Amino acid sequence: MSRLEVTEKIVAAKVARGLKWSDVATKVGLSKEWVTAACLGQMTLTAEQADVVAELFGLDAQDRRWLMVVPHKGSLATAVPTDPLIYRFYELVNVYGTTFKELIHEEFGDGIMSAIDFKMDLRREPDPKGDRVSITMSGKFLPYRTY
Repeated sequence: MSRLEVTEKIVAAKVARGLKWSDVATKVGLSKEWVTAACLGQMTLTAEQADVVAELFGLDAQDRRWLMVVPHKGSLATAVPTDPLIYRFYELVNVYGTTFKELIHEEFGDGIMSAIDFKMDLRREPDPKGDRVSITMSGKFLPYRTY
């Protein structure tokens, strides 16, 4: 058994049970973005959170324990993603990465945006020309220190 196998069980159960990530998140009591990442093997659940997830997806005690193991972060199978939707994020970083970097450094100084102290909100934005995907990412700024 591995964390990947538990993730595959979760996805299969989600489909079989007709669950939505937002409903799972409501039961866990956290954002749909964080809970989805956790169920897909990118975050560590507490015992209480793992109990809820295990119940919702019909996981056994061994599967539940895997939900509480600190995962190997990074879920892409290849360096350049092949899934069209994920590739567009890769493309965004390729095209706008230097712009993100330049503007963050200009506004905040030399440092990085945290992916640990981070939150994200994904919403549908109605538009007469076709609905838009709105993603807000907010990460704590971590300046480089001198020593």
